[in-house]
Amino acid sequence: MFRKMRRFGQQISEEKCIEILKNEKRGVLSVIGDDGYPYGMPLNHWYCEEDGKLYFHGAMEGHRIDAIKACDKVSYCVYDEGYRKEGEWALNINSVIIFGRMKPVEDIAKAEALCRKLSYKFTDDEEYIEREIKGSLARTLCLELTPEHMTGKLVNEA
Repeated sequence: MFRKMRRFGQQISEEKCIEILKNEKRGVLSVIGDDGYPYGMPLNHWYCEEDGKLYFHGAMEGHRIDAIKACDKVSYCVYDEGYRKEGEWALNINSVIIFGRMKPVEDIAKAEALCRKLSYKFTDDEEYIEREIKGSLARTLCLELTPEHMTGKLVNEA
C-alpha cells in the first residue's frame, strides 16, 4: 500500500526515527484541504513512547479541523537541525515522514495531560503551564495521529 523508499541506502532505522520524533519540537502536518488542494501547516508535537502515537493541540475549528473531518488521512514530516562533517559545507539532515490517521482526543482528562506534556517540550515553568491550561483548555482541541507507515532518511545537501 505504501511505497518503498526509492533511495533505500539513505534510510535510517526506526529507532532513529523515534529519537527524532521525541527530540524535535515541530514538524509539518499535511492534510487534504479545500477543493482537494494539499494544506500543510507547521505544528508542535509530542511523541508518546507507550502507544507510538503523536499528539498535537490547537484551535477547535478552522481549515485543519475541517480537512481532518472530511478525510482523516494525514502526513507529518519532521526533520532535525542537521550537522556538517568536518571540512564540508553541505548539511546532513535526518527526516521522518509518517502517514496515518488523525482524530480528536475526546477525553478531557487525557487532553489536559497531553497539553501539559506538549508544554514541557518548551518550558519547565510550572506556573506558566498551569495558567495556560486553566485559561485555554476549554478552547483547545487535542489531536491524535496513529501512524500507519513511517520512514526516515539521512540526506546530504551536496
